[in-house]
Amino acid sequence: MVAPLDWGLGHATRCIPVIHALLAQDCDVWLAGEGAQKTLLQQEFPQLPFLDLEGYRVKYAKTALGLMLGILKQATRIKKAIKKEHEWLKQVIAQYHFDAIISDNRYGLHHKNIPAVFITHQLQIKSPFGKWSERWLQQKNYAYINQFTACWVPDHKSENQLAGALSHPLILPNVPVTYIGRLSRFEKKEVNSKPEHLLILLSGPEPQRSILENKIINEISFYKSTATIVRGLPDAVQLIPSTNMIRFFNHLPAKMLNEEMQKASCIIARSGYSTVMDIAALGKKSILIPTPGQTEQEYLAGYLAEKNFAPFILQNDFSISKALSLVNNFQYKANNGVTDNEMKEAIRLFIASLNK
Repeated sequence: MVAPLDWGLGHATRCIPVIHALLAQDCDVWLAGEGAQKTLLQQEFPQLPFLDLEGYRVKYAKTALGLMLGILKQATRIKKAIKKEHEWLKQVIAQYHFDAIISDNRYGLHHKNIPAVFITHQLQIKSPFGKWSERWLQQKNYAYINQFTACWVPDHKSENQLAGALSHPLILPNVPVTYIGRLSRFEKKEVNSKPEHLLILLSGPEPQRSILENKIINEISFYKSTATIVRGLPDAVQLIPSTNMIRFFNHLPAKMLNEEMQKASCIIARSGYSTVMDIAALGKKSILIPTPGQTEQEYLAGYLAEKNFAPFILQNDFSISKALSLVNNFQYKANNGVTDNEMKEAIRLFIASLNK
């Protein structure tokens, strides 16, 4: 069983190459989740059985401070959700007899009798409250991770790191940690980009997704070239009308989004880690907009700018003209893209251990 966290779509999208690799090993794969993650995975894998599993349903705020205070207030409810999914897992194991579990950042999906892998790029959780709080968060994080059989980190172990200190802390969990390389559902193809064509990827929980979307809508009508805007709403019905120059999509399947990313001269997106891995896979120019108050994205945006991967702009300062000015003056450094050999080898060894 493979189950991603419901904190945005990134946990679900980066599970897609993992699921493909499992299927290539002749595994009988079941999926679990709800909401937008369920819709996305069912679109990509309509043939696979799906179990309904309630998410953590973290609620965001309109301000960065409000977000941090809100998450602290929700801590007790999140802890209850983790306990609830752990009890749920016991029931489905008894009913369906799974041989193994792969959990992308869902802390309750471990079992005393069955191997369970925890996927995360955040072995160190950034905090605005100083180093003491980061040490405390790491202890809490590891207390959960250490209940799993193994931990897989979607980053390279040494060179070409994308997540920096998030994935390479000084202290590792007590369970075996394997760096499985960057994960992306996309493949670099020979597609010529269109001059000045923008691809804007919206994502993440509300209300921040809509706040950025409204900024984009107000700005994009003045853009003199073409643009494609993917709203990050796979289960939405209502669609914003497109024009000859500006096209809106609620969601695009992986193959179509792969093509859209290749055609773009520049990608405007959140600095979510899964998005960053997709951009790296295709070697595209981009500018990143961290979600206000989401410390992981704020750290990644700064870290990747220092590495000359992409510039970033704060949401409150965003305008298309400012963003493109930063892009035009930024010294992009070529990266080596994504290879899935490390991930495939980790899965091969994991399956071999199950067969024993």
